[in-house]
Amino acid sequence: VQLQASGGGLVQAGGSLRLSCAASRRILSSSAMGWFRQASGKEREFVAAIRWNTGRTYYADSVKGRFTISKDGATNTNLQMNSMKPEDTAVYYCAVDLGTSSPTVLKEYDYWGQGTQVTVSS
Repeated sequence: VQLQASGGGLVQAGGSLRLSCAASRRILSSSAMGWFRQASGKEREFVAAIRWNTGRTYYADSVKGRFTISKDGATNTNLQMNSMKPEDTAVYYCAVDLGTSSPTVLKEYDYWGQGTQVTVSS
C-alpha cells in the first residue's frame, strides 16, 4: 500500500488545517489508519487513528477535542486540526495497520506515507 499525505502548511495559532491521506488501494476492513507526528529532535508520536470496520477513533490526549480523524471513501482518511498550537508543529505522517488490537502503537503500523510539514506560528 502506498500512502500520500497532503494538506500541510503554515497556520497561525488558533487556526485550522485539514490533512488528507490517500491510499493506493482499498483499505481492508480489519485495518486501521492513523496519523503520527514527529517534531524536530523528538521521537515520532501517535496523534489519531480510526478503525476501518467500526469507525472507532482514538486520540492522543494532547489533541483530544481539537483534532478529528475521519474516513473518506474506501481509501482516504482526513485529519481536521482546529485550535492549533505552536506545539502541534511537526511533520505529520499517515500510516496503515493491516490488523491490530493496538491502533495507537507506532510499531504496529505496516505502511507509512512520506509526511507533510505542519507549522503553527505563535
